[in-house]
Amino acid sequence: MRKAVIPLLGLAGLIFMTAPILIARARYESTMGLVQKIFYFHMPPAMLMLLSAIFCGIVSGIFLVRKRPFYDWMAFAAAELTVLYGAMAMVTGPLWARKAWGVWWVWDARLTMSLLMWMVFVSYLLLRRYGGPGSETLAAGLALFGMATAPFVYLSVNIWRTIHPLTSVVPTLPVDFALALWYSFAGFLLLYVALMMLRMDIERQRSMLDQLYLESEE
Repeated sequence: MRKAVIPLLGLAGLIFMTAPILIARARYESTMGLVQKIFYFHMPPAMLMLLSAIFCGIVSGIFLVRKRPFYDWMAFAAAELTVLYGAMAMVTGPLWARKAWGVWWVWDARLTMSLLMWMVFVSYLLLRRYGGPGSETLAAGLALFGMATAPFVYLSVNIWRTIHPLTSVVPTLPVDFALALWYSFAGFLLLYVALMMLRMDIERQRSMLDQLYLESEE
């Protein structure tokens, strides 16, 4: 697993180094100007936060049924990455919003539900850290709840009035906008996969260490 991480990190690093070239060449948005380019570093983490939340919920559900540690390690790693990418999205979002819309934060549907979902997965991590024996089962149930909120976060802009554009905007982006966006997304995705693999390997080694400790106690 570790051998695959190095090429992934290298490729992600190459994308992050070259993405600014595509972003610089993309046209300025007609109303927001230069500040709109934060979009290329805001949208990919936001999308991956939602996808990671859904993935964590699915894997947690499998863990509840099959009780295999592998799925628990995967869910734990996905929860941590949901929090990490969510933090990226919620830092870059206000930076963009302050210049584009004149506010750092408003309690509209998209922002409020994103914060709620992010806090659910922060709670997941706190439960795993301080919950004691059996916390993995309780956390898996919490992950299912977090997964259930993800579609509402995505569709909120279509259902309620928010300062965010509709979900139909991204598929209709001009070519130069879309190319820079999906190129940046590829970098964040490769980084996600590499971090997932590293985190799962840490959990595997921790499990082995716990098992050795229990055996030594006997």
